[in-house]
Amino acid sequence: MVMQSKPNPYRRSRGSSGVRGVTLIELMVGLLLGLVVVLVTAQVMSFAEGQRRVTTGGGDAQVNGALGLYTLQREIQMAGYGMTHELSALGCPVRANHAAAGAFNWTLAPVLITAGANGAPDSVTVMSSNRAYAVPAAISVDHPTTADRFTVRSAVGISVGDMVIAVPPSWSATNWCGVYRVTELANSNQTVHGVASPWNSGAQVAPATGYLAGDRLLNAGQLVLRTFAVDASYNLQQRTLDLNTGAMQAQDLFPQIVQLRAFYGKDTNGDNIVDAYDAVTPTTNAGWRQVQAVRIALVARSSAYQKEDVTAAAPQWDVGKAATVAGSVDCGASKCVELTVSGVPEWKRYRYAVFEVTAPLRNVIWGQ
Repeated sequence: MVMQSKPNPYRRSRGSSGVRGVTLIELMVGLLLGLVVVLVTAQVMSFAEGQRRVTTGGGDAQVNGALGLYTLQREIQMAGYGMTHELSALGCPVRANHAAAGAFNWTLAPVLITAGANGAPDSVTVMSSNRAYAVPAAISVDHPTTADRFTVRSAVGISVGDMVIAVPPSWSATNWCGVYRVTELANSNQTVHGVASPWNSGAQVAPATGYLAGDRLLNAGQLVLRTFAVDASYNLQQRTLDLNTGAMQAQDLFPQIVQLRAFYGKDTNGDNIVDAYDAVTPTTNAGWRQVQAVRIALVARSSAYQKEDVTAAAPQWDVGKAATVAGSVDCGASKCVELTVSGVPEWKRYRYAVFEVTAPLRNVIWGQ
């Protein structure tokens, strides 16, 4: 006889062994832990992203500032090439005329600084010849205002299409320098400037007495005339004279440049050492001969906008005490010039870097 046991009502079936539901409290604790993890992760990522933006923004400022400064330094060091063989010509008022662009009034100087008003950025204009060599020619026959050519002792180095500048030895406001474009070379010693070029038509370029035998003809080649300035969008901009149209062609070079300050470096006592820096443009030949360098500071802005103020005061340009610098004030043991950036909207929410260089005017120094 087989005995059968009764099922135990308190024993769980094998299929349901170890299985139970999640309580409400456990669910809420899990959600809370997940929210905490998400919050911490978001904060860490936000902090890391902020640090990355600060780092990359600072790197951009370093690159833009350094490249902008290098560009200006290179142009200034080449300024005056082909035009400073005759130092007596420095400062001569220059007249030119283009049929489409109209009249031009320049100064025969390697560098011209135009100071910005009320702390606004300055602008720097450089002038030079692009020729591999540029030798001045002596005018051998008087050139009246109606003449269509210069007769020189030798036209070596002058080519058709070159811009030439006639320079009287005793220049003045009424006996200025004139710009012409060579359209033809005749008899190996005549530079013709007929109306085939737009630079040789329209308003009178020569002074009333014309140019006389013994005056000089500077070969500017494809004349280089460039102005560097900070535009309204805070780009370091280069504007270059287009010799065909007579217009200044603009080109943005480097962004996030908010200030440009420039000084002439002057040797005021004739010992061939720069002892003073200021932005006062000379008005005489003697004054221009004192200018032997240009000192420039650029202020580059980080591209990263900060949620809080990170800059409390305007950047300072440490100019030292070796020479007198106009507008400098004591800053500790040195002298500093304040570089105004308050015109930049919300300027305190950005970081700034100052880059500076002193570029010698080599072509003026070598001509001494």
